Order: sequence, then structure tokens, then C-alpha cells
Amino acid sequence: MRIRPPARLGTTAALAGSVVGVLALTAGIAGAHVTIGDEDQVAGAYTVLTVSVPHGCEESPTTRIRIQMPEEIPAVTPTVNPNWDVEVTTTALAEPIDIGHGTMVSERESEVVYTAKTPLDAGLRDSMELSLQVPEAAAGKTLYFPIIQECTEGESAWIEIPNDGEDGEELAKPAPAIVVSAAAEGGGHGAADGEATEVSASAETVAAAPVAATTESSSNGIAIAGVVLGALGIILGGAALAASRKS
Repeated sequence: MRIRPPARLGTTAALAGSVVGVLALTAGIAGAHVTIGDEDQVAGAYTVLTVSVPHGCEESPTTRIRIQMPEEIPAVTPTVNPNWDVEVTTTALAEPIDIGHGTMVSERESEVVYTAKTPLDAGLRDSMELSLQVPEAAAGKTLYFPIIQECTEGESAWIEIPNDGEDGEELAKPAPAIVVSAAAEGGGHGAADGEATEVSASAETVAAAPVAATTESSSNGIAIAGVVLGALGIILGGAALAASRKS
């Protein structure tokens, strides 16, 4: 049996340790960004986006999170977080727009600001939820949500947007974003779905009917056969009794 020299074993172990260290560092860097969950969204859908704040500014606690809304999204409903006060900033529109159901608005909700009641320790994380409708006209686009993270000392501006052909993952402080895809045809919960359900149920009823009829017929046949056999048994028994008396 060959025994590997100790020096080579040591080199291999060191190399493995270096690889693990690089992977761990890469994972730490990737997870250090302020992010917005559920990046893949469907045009026209209502959704809740989760803004995650994984750390402070270097070692400084976080005091405020300012979330800038894309121009394509005119309205947003922030979720209450007991650790933060929240307010929405509005911006006047050049022309009124229809946000659905015939509702016209002359201003859009351009920024959501969460202010910490107690500064969030740099070693802790928290999250904020935003309820909104993904605009139908945004199908095929990437919508960016620039975020300013203010701390007791300094700030981190997560506002970098990649240029055409540039990889956003390579940016130092990328703005969180969602990628909007077109809604699938017939993907809504409309009357067509209800009709399909009714047709399917009817088909199942029709398919089950012959089985039920067959089962019922079989049960009736067994019952009739039992009656006939019982009658024959009585007749044969009577004949045997009569024959025994004669003998």
C-alpha cells in the first residue's frame, strides 16, 4: 500500500482550506447587499416585495431606510413594522394618470421612508414589506428601487444601476430590482376558469354514472340470484322430507 508523503497531504489540506475560505467570503459578499425579495414578477399582478437590510454601515447602526419607487409604479402600501415609523412621500405628476378602476391621480407615491424607533444594531438584520401592483406596461423591463441606508455614522447608497451589457452583480452597491415578465394568456382567475371547472365536474359526473349504474345492476342481480337459490333450497328440502315420510 502506498503512503502519501505528509508534505503533500499538508499542501492539499491548505489548498482545500483556501478554496473553502474564498467560497465563504464570496457568499458573505453576495449576502451583504440590501435586497428586494421575489425578483421575478408578472405584469399586472399584485405582490408584496420584501426589502431586507442585512447589516449596518460598516459598524454603525441603521437609523433610516429610504426606498425610492420606480416611476412606473404610482402607488404603494407599506406594511407596518413595529420597530420603525413609516411615511410615504408623494411627487406631483405632469399629467393625471389612471391607476385602475377609473381612479385618476395627479401625484405618485415616490418614496417610502422607514425610520428606526431604536437604531438597528450593525450586527442585526430587519425587513420591510411593500404591497403594490406590478404595472402591465412594464412587461419585459427591469424596475429598480434605489435605497439609501442612513446610519448613526455615514450612509450606504444602494443606488447603482448597471449600464447596457453590464453585470449588475459586479457593482459595489447595486440598487435592488425586479424583473417583470408578461402574464401568460388565460392565466387570470376569470370566468373562463370557472367554466372550465364546471365542464370538468360535469365530465367527471358523466364518467362516474355508468360505473354507478353497473354497480347497482350487479347488486340487484346478486339479490335476485339469492332469492332464486333460496326458493330452490326450500323446494328440494320439502321434496326430501316428503320422500322420507313415505319410506
